[in-house]
Amino acid sequence: MAPAIGSGPGGGPADDRETFVISVAAELAGMHAQTLRTYDRLGLVTPARTSGGGRRYSRGDVELLREIQRLSQEEGVNLAGIKRIIELTREVEDLRAELDSVAGQRRRGEIVPAPRTTALVVWQPRRGRRSS
Repeated sequence: MAPAIGSGPGGGPADDRETFVISVAAELAGMHAQTLRTYDRLGLVTPARTSGGGRRYSRGDVELLREIQRLSQEEGVNLAGIKRIIELTREVEDLRAELDSVAGQRRRGEIVPAPRTTALVVWQPRRGRRSS
């Protein structure tokens, strides 16, 4: 099974401190540098940029490039499909992080679950105070 998109070699977070110029990233990913430029233009991979505009690829970017290549060559997925897979994978990762955050709040007592009920409650604001 392939590592999660955007994850490091062990399935954990990728080490994004180390960066590579396009020629090195292309070699590490087993692709031509022009392919990396195309993937950047299509929004499949978005490398960091230097002040001069040069691309700098992280380890996570290289892993993503390898996964794109695997999906394309081994699974027969076209680039539009790969882009959607990447988007959905990132969305799932974001939702899992949000769920973990909410679960942590619940454990700390910040969120209290309400019991399920079939009762219907109608709230109406008071129109004015009556004096007695």
